[in-house]
Amino acid sequence: MTIHDNNDTICAISTPHGVGGIAVIRISGRDAIAVVDRLWKGRRLSESASHTAHLGTIVDDNSEILDQAVATVFRGPNSFTGEDVVELSVHGSKWIQRETINLLVRTGCRIADAGEFTRRAFASGRLDLAEAEAVADVIASSSRAAHRVAMRQMRGDFSGRLNSLREQLLELASLLELELDFSEEDVEFASRRKLLDLADEIHSVVTRLAATFATGSALKEGIPVSIVGATNVGKSTLLNRLLHDDRAIVSDIHGTTRDVIEDTMEIGGVLFRLIDTAGLRSTTDTIEALGIERTINKLKNASIILWMVDATAGQENAAKSWAEIESHLSPEQHLIAVVNKIDAGNIDITSLLPEGTTVIKLSARNGEGISALEQALVNASGTGDLSHNDIMVTNARHYEALTHAANAIARAIDGLKAGLSGDFIAQDIRETLHYLGEITGTITTPDILATIFSRFCIGK
Repeated sequence: MTIHDNNDTICAISTPHGVGGIAVIRISGRDAIAVVDRLWKGRRLSESASHTAHLGTIVDDNSEILDQAVATVFRGPNSFTGEDVVELSVHGSKWIQRETINLLVRTGCRIADAGEFTRRAFASGRLDLAEAEAVADVIASSSRAAHRVAMRQMRGDFSGRLNSLREQLLELASLLELELDFSEEDVEFASRRKLLDLADEIHSVVTRLAATFATGSALKEGIPVSIVGATNVGKSTLLNRLLHDDRAIVSDIHGTTRDVIEDTMEIGGVLFRLIDTAGLRSTTDTIEALGIERTINKLKNASIILWMVDATAGQENAAKSWAEIESHLSPEQHLIAVVNKIDAGNIDITSLLPEGTTVIKLSARNGEGISALEQALVNASGTGDLSHNDIMVTNARHYEALTHAANAIARAIDGLKAGLSGDFIAQDIRETLHYLGEITGTITTPDILATIFSRFCIGK
């Protein structure tokens, strides 16, 4: 990724590409207001107060009106980027958008790099690195739960927790470093008891944060739910019913679903990734066999398993189906047993299942029992235990740094208990501080920044 001069004035379209009622073009930099004034007819923006909007026209090089628009002025440092910013709200014509950008470039701007507006917000101290990354998560959030987690991170809740830990560690680390300067005098500035208590507390907080990553990542990407069972038990009908769409082909012919079908839906504010799989049975059909192999893989990787049985097929077939999937389940997965076609029959499968397994009886065809299944999915997601104040880790980079920090502070705890000298303990504490600082951007490198912001959209 090429990094340009931060002194440049940059511009980009900040709304999704395409035709719409309005498109917003963002301009940021020390010359942002002056550049727009050169093509603006209306109240001079250079004479306008910050956070004010003005109706006017954009004129091209030939003094012809390109569009009637609204210019909103944000003066630094009280803007998103910390610089002077102008946002032009133009009509959504692709031609108007393109010509306005071209005019801005000819007038003194350059096209922004991917994520450059947010990068400038980070560079100016408006956001730390974790908060900057949360901007992308807020934009990409596709459920209420994912949006809530991203907003908490963007507001600085996660960073605040980490900075509090770092400040406490820095105080004691500085005392340990001072001890090293007086090593010949055998002076102890940092209380080992106090340091051990703090290290234990930090280890507990860091490991607890890291442990939220599995749920946090699932909330962000969609909790994977595999619908499994024998052929013709109604898996595709159930998928269509949950999605309120004819997403999968439904047929009385066994083996109709030969490949994995995936789609997402939100239930109770949580995003689920529903996976309809090929029915499990012995087959000589090569294509169907490949579908069954993929079913097994999806079953192993899912967080929630919906095992379906046909209420009209009898206990023996249910037992056979359970035997085919039982060995592929893991204790970490949530199992929900679904007895389908209760409008035509009934069956008791509780004796087959582990104690406490949720059993839902329904008719995928007419919708009876679907609301109970949806509630069971929300319960199995584990999100019901989360309060609005919980901090959730959704970023793999943050999880990796937290894991390293937990390992480093654990070594410091072992060293304190073993009575090791302050220089060994100080090294582990410095390493803990390094990894916590990597998350918020207190410690970073140009390569890390380039990688993070290259994932952003142009105009963000």
